[in-house]
Amino acid sequence: MLSAWPDDRRAHRVGGPVSPQAQGPAPYTLILGCHRPGPAVRRDHRAGTGSCPRSSSRRGSPRSRGRSWVTDLAGQPLAARTWSLAIDDGPEVVLTSVTRAARELIREAGRTEAELIGVGVGLPGPVEHSTGRPTNPPIMPGWDGYDVPSRLARHFPVPVLVDNDVNVMALGEHAVAFGAEEHLIFVKVATGIGSGIISGGRLHRGAQGAAGDLGHIQAPHGAGIACRCGNTGCLEAVASGSALAKALRKLGIAAESSQDVVALVRAGNLEATRLLRQAGRDIGDVLAMCVSLLNPSVIVVGGSLADAGETLLAGVREAVYRRSLPLATEHLRIVASQAREGAGVMGSALMVIQQVLSPQGLDILLADIRG
Repeated sequence: MLSAWPDDRRAHRVGGPVSPQAQGPAPYTLILGCHRPGPAVRRDHRAGTGSCPRSSSRRGSPRSRGRSWVTDLAGQPLAARTWSLAIDDGPEVVLTSVTRAARELIREAGRTEAELIGVGVGLPGPVEHSTGRPTNPPIMPGWDGYDVPSRLARHFPVPVLVDNDVNVMALGEHAVAFGAEEHLIFVKVATGIGSGIISGGRLHRGAQGAAGDLGHIQAPHGAGIACRCGNTGCLEAVASGSALAKALRKLGIAAESSQDVVALVRAGNLEATRLLRQAGRDIGDVLAMCVSLLNPSVIVVGGSLADAGETLLAGVREAVYRRSLPLATEHLRIVASQAREGAGVMGSALMVIQQVLSPQGLDILLADIRG
């Protein structure tokens, strides 16, 4: 199912007109994403010790991964690229890097910019739905209110669509693996925690695009724990990858990131396994409230912590099935992501394609072609 745009969705089309060549024989979309996995790590740990790779970067200055894809109109990747960047450098520096990498990727894919029909962007923070601008993103200093669509449209004069990365992952997961489900919650558990909500077969963003901010709901066991958003007791401060890494360090176990936590669990570290199982329970406690409110038929858990296997899922299931009413859980499935990293690519591509080929999008395109 390709859906998710409400009827009144406005394209963030700024800059020059779309050329007639944009509807040439091989139209494609450009997908841009930024993922902040935590501090970079040096893989110098000894096999079999159960210890974690030590950080090789300064605490508080983590590197991010920029990712770009060229996809066809079915959302299938034609070419992809990943590179290192520092999202803390701010939007001008980051988007300059993103633009340069995107143009190189277009050339690698054997395409021209004249064939480009739209750009989709997933950002790791809240995005105001009506403008495509980040809004007080906790891990993106300097990005608040920045006009990302206009900045990218200087270089790519086509519709530029920006959303929270978990929303586009929910779209992609729904399209790839759960198209028959009308009601779905996608949960990303990584450095932070967020969710995307499919209701009635459509992505539910809420009034401003803030729906699904699961990580900043009060956790039952989070009293007094400070969160990076400025509040205390948030689920993200208790059960995210960064929270678990911090808890492990307090126990004298080296861990800096979600990936380190996963590595420890896979190596059989008992404390890491215990903490991850409890994180699943804490997430499940909050999701149980969502189940009572939204009554989904499936909850999909993705993100780097889900790579640890069934440990996290077992905790989530335990809490949700214990705390929710039988009617709401009678047919509820709680499963790991099927699309994995492909969810963000597919979701972003669908976001663009659905908008460009909508009646409103086609009207804009035809008006530009006519002059």
